[in-house]
Formats: sequence, C-alpha cells, structure tokens
Amino acid sequence: MGKRQVTAVFDIGRTNKKFFLFDEEYREVHREYVRFAEIEDEDGYPTENIQALQDWLREVFHRILEAQIFDVRAINFSSYGASFVHLDADGEIVTPLYNYTKPLDPTLVEEFYAKYGPEEDFTLRTGSPNSGMLNSGMQLYWLKHRNAEVFERIKYSLHLPQFLSYVFTGIPISEYTSIGCHTGLWDYQKGDYHDWVYAEDIHRILPPIVSTETSINMNYNGRRIKIGVGIHDSSAALLPYIRSEKSPFVLVSTGTWSVSLNPFGSGALTPRDLGSDYLNYMRIDGKPVKAARLFLGQAYKEQVTKLAMHFGVPDDRHRSVRFDYGIYTEIMRDYRPWFHFEQLGRSDNPAVTTIPTDSYDYAYHHLLIELVELQAENIRAAIGESEVTKLFVDGGFSDNEVFIHLISDRFRNLELRTTDASLGSALGAAICISDKDLNSKFLKKNYGLKKHQPFIIKEADA
Repeated sequence: MGKRQVTAVFDIGRTNKKFFLFDEEYREVHREYVRFAEIEDEDGYPTENIQALQDWLREVFHRILEAQIFDVRAINFSSYGASFVHLDADGEIVTPLYNYTKPLDPTLVEEFYAKYGPEEDFTLRTGSPNSGMLNSGMQLYWLKHRNAEVFERIKYSLHLPQFLSYVFTGIPISEYTSIGCHTGLWDYQKGDYHDWVYAEDIHRILPPIVSTETSINMNYNGRRIKIGVGIHDSSAALLPYIRSEKSPFVLVSTGTWSVSLNPFGSGALTPRDLGSDYLNYMRIDGKPVKAARLFLGQAYKEQVTKLAMHFGVPDDRHRSVRFDYGIYTEIMRDYRPWFHFEQLGRSDNPAVTTIPTDSYDYAYHHLLIELVELQAENIRAAIGESEVTKLFVDGGFSDNEVFIHLISDRFRNLELRTTDASLGSALGAAICISDKDLNSKFLKKNYGLKKHQPFIIKEADA
C-alpha cells in the first residue's frame, strides 16, 4: 500500500505558528506548532521575527519531506492580514514586518485624507475604515513619505500570506483576499486598485494579481508539489462554510477580534455603517463580504484577568463557569453595566468598573451579558437587510457555554450552530487548492458541528 497522500498547510497566527497535514478527506493527520518571541523594529516597537519564521517554515517542510512517511502533494498558507513583507531586487527583506498596531503619525493620516478623501467616501469605496497601520496600504504611504530611502529599495511588497508562498516558490504575486481585507488599496466600486495607488506609483511594487485558487506546480527538492499562493485567514475560515452550506448564514469567527462575516448581503458598505467598525473582506472570487468587527477576545482577556485578581482566584477560573439560568434572570431583573471597556466603544460605558458582588460566577455572567450585548449588535449589523437563516460561531468562544447560551437567546429566530474550527483557516487553505467538492455533511464530519437550542424562559420570568 502506498503512502497516504496529504496536503500541507502553514497557518500563521500572531501568537501560534501552526503546521498541519490533511489527508484526502480533510482529516488532520499531523500537527505541530511553535511560538517565537517578538523582536523590535527600528523604533523599538514589538514585531514578528520574520527571519525566525522563514527558517522554521523551511525546516519543518524539509523535515516532513525527508521523513517520507507521507506523500505530500500540495502545500498552501493562511495567515493574518494587514502585514507586508518588502523585498529588494535581490529578493532580500528590506524592513521589519511592521506590526499593524504600531501607531501612525496623525498628521500623515490627515495629509492622506486631504489628498484622497474625504474619509467617508474613501471608507465606502474601499470598505476600509481609518485604522492606521491596520490599513496595510497606509504602511506603503508611510514608507514612501516618511522613509523614502527605504521605500526606494523596495522592488515588491507582498502581503504575509503571499510571502509565505514566496519562501517556497520565489515567485512574487498578489491575491484577492489579502488585497481586499481593510487595506485601503482596493476600490470595491471600481473593481480595481483605488486611484491613490496609481497616483502614488504604489502599483509598481504590487506584484501581479492572481486568483486565490491558483497553484504553482514546482519541483521542490526533487518532488513535484503543487504550491498555493496563500489566503487571508478570515477568508480562509469562511470558505468551508460557503462550499458546504446552501442556506444563507452569518459566520461569527471569534478570537482576539470577533468578526461577523456575511457573504450573502450586497457586500457594499452604506453611509449608515460609517463611524462603526464595519468593513469589507473579499471572497476568493473577488466578491465583497460585509463584516462587522469587535475587539471581543482582547476585552474578554483583560477583564477575566482583572476578575481573577479581584476575587483572588486562579487565572483560569473562568474556564469552569457553567451557564446558570438563576443568575442570568437575577442580573436581567435590574440590569445596568458594571464593566468599563477601554477598547470597545459603547454608549453606556461606565467610567470605572464596579463589582458589587462577592460571587465570581455572578460577576462572570455579568461580564458575558455585557459582551454579548455588543456582540449581538455586531451580528445584526452584519446581517443588515439580508435574509439569513443560520448563525455559525467558531473560534475561541464556540465552546464557552455562557456565551453560547446568551447568543442563542438573542437570536431565537436563527438556527445556531457551533463548530470546533480550531482548524478553520488551515482547512480553508487546504480546500482552496483542491478541486474536490464538499457536501452538506462536511461541517458535521470535519468541524464537530453542534446544534444549540435557546434556553426555555420560565413563566415567572416571561
């Protein structure tokens, strides 16, 4: 019997760098991961160690091929967006991989919108709210106007997923999902780069655009391997759902950022969406996906750390809390917010956090009710006018019992499903370079799909 045929995927997150092998049924047959300590850029700002990452990619893949346990037929890459790797004419890396949270000089941003705005019009056209370095196009504008000498050395700027592919192919390319994720580069109304990209001559350093499903057949260390061009992780996470689910749905992909993705609306942002964290992502076919974004995981992490300190309990105490209907009804009877969220804009944000209870579980339920209020608003914004019948939740909050009970209560008219999609982006990248069709059982078989019913409201509370 021959060796099992597999597709290899590198799934590169901000924290964990993962490597997977999937068999022909998309079952995981091998996984490993690593974390790298961040380094600093020239301004002392923390950033990804791109050299260590590059070395690890090559070492892992070479080792898997040398072991000859599996027959590796293809490899693809998924990773976070808003990050460019800049290469010179010799293919050498010119700058650090600038962190998308690095602050940008406000005068530079003002100057940009004075030239290419107004800001509202720019946001509607590009699906990219003003988010500093998180609009990766602004990184290029910043380099050109604040580091001209460095900018002059750049031959190609590759978004991170395409750089990962470049490490193995040496071929610089651009692809739709990376260009279309809040970069400020793409004009959705025009179906091309925004005029500013041409006016600033930025298009010269952006390699040719290819379809996300493109693969390059290469002879790699004596083996014929199909090498994908990489995909933005949010678009990768959405792909298995689009391919296997026929009913219109919204996917809530939870993590540091919680992103509600609606591939069934018109996709275009409206003037009503301005001033909120709504943006566009792009499907692999170039169609826009309307998305609403919330810094949910970050806020949750900060608050559970503070709760543990406040109550003098272990940091992981929050993991053991089960949904308690009695606590829920008691809180809702006289509900007012307790928690001050620094990074989540809400109209009734208390100036400081007050916790008038000596029960950890009560305080935790209160925190989750407050976060779910914001999450529900976010989901409704993504749904907009479209006829959605299902809601999928994947990522870190999909197995949080309190969160899921509260969401199912807020959306009683929708079928709620959670998926154990810890593999979400990686599987999406594998599916992207496969020509295999998915059927309706795919999510149940590969993603641990679970149905959830809303809790029963007791008569006295109704």
